[in-house]
Amino acid sequence: MRAIWKGAVSFGLVSISVKLYSATEEKDIRFHQVHRADGGRIKYQRVCAIDGEQVSYDQIAKGYDVGGGEIVVLTDDDFKNLPLTSSRAIEVLEFVPNEQIDPILYDKAYFLEPDGAAGVKPYLLLREALENVDRVAVVKVALRQRETLATVRVHEGVLVLNTMLWPDEVREAAFDFLDDDVKLRPQEVKMAASLVDSMSGDFRPEEFTDSYREALQQVIDVKIGKKDTVVQPTTEEPIAPTIDLMAALRQSVERARAARGGAAEPEGTGHATVYPIKKAAKAEPEQAAPKKATARKAEPAKTAAARAGSAKAGTEDGAKKSTAKKAAAKKAPAKKAKAA
Repeated sequence: MRAIWKGAVSFGLVSISVKLYSATEEKDIRFHQVHRADGGRIKYQRVCAIDGEQVSYDQIAKGYDVGGGEIVVLTDDDFKNLPLTSSRAIEVLEFVPNEQIDPILYDKAYFLEPDGAAGVKPYLLLREALENVDRVAVVKVALRQRETLATVRVHEGVLVLNTMLWPDEVREAAFDFLDDDVKLRPQEVKMAASLVDSMSGDFRPEEFTDSYREALQQVIDVKIGKKDTVVQPTTEEPIAPTIDLMAALRQSVERARAARGGAAEPEGTGHATVYPIKKAAKAEPEQAAPKKATARKAEPAKTAAARAGSAKAGTEDGAKKSTAKKAAAKKAPAKKAKAA
């Protein structure tokens, strides 16, 4: 890697000389505009819209459009007089908990490397301090003649500078549906939470690939003779519109659990068809033990005692009724004889 910037991280009276490297790179396949007939590259010339003359780089300045066709021209001297933070300093403003920074503010990432042997020890001390307190440093830095807010945090043993957007650069999410009075039923919320739980897992970025870029690279390889054919990727089935929300959620939960080898709930009735994003082989269902036998074995002791007591009471009641009948039968003939 080639360093794109050199400077120093300063906090308090401590200064750490560092080099800055781009931590990410785009893997998109880039194309040039060419003439379809012969493949010649298409060139663009910088031409003045007023006199039609071609303009060289040293004659180009920055202009601000104030409207009405009027342009204000700014020169390098105008930019030199601006109150810009030192272009060679990363000034630490404060240390804050990582969870307090909304990820929407993050822009680009850069690796920081100690510049020279003298910067290694303070670099390692800052790294250990950040890891021990579990915080990130909020800093200001000037890159490419623009002051920006950033954070310094630890990633795999290296300090990483993440440039950030200013708060007023994040657009407001003003959408009409936010004002709609839509009622969510408790069972729908519960089913949605169950779907999230059944699809939960650990994020492993290496498991995801850019299938479009891989397919495009195959087309290019065929064109240049590296490959003979292009393997067509499996096309995804179209997603049907959701008609019955509860049925769609229930079916999604069942498919997610089946894909993970868990037990699926009984299928609900519904007309919606939901297709999973990633297909997986369904696990073989395990043979469950008979429910009745299990239920009897797990019967509480109190219930069994209550049944036994009820049966005993029934027996005693029956015995009492039988004794009463016999006594009545003996008394009845005596009364008849006396009457005779």
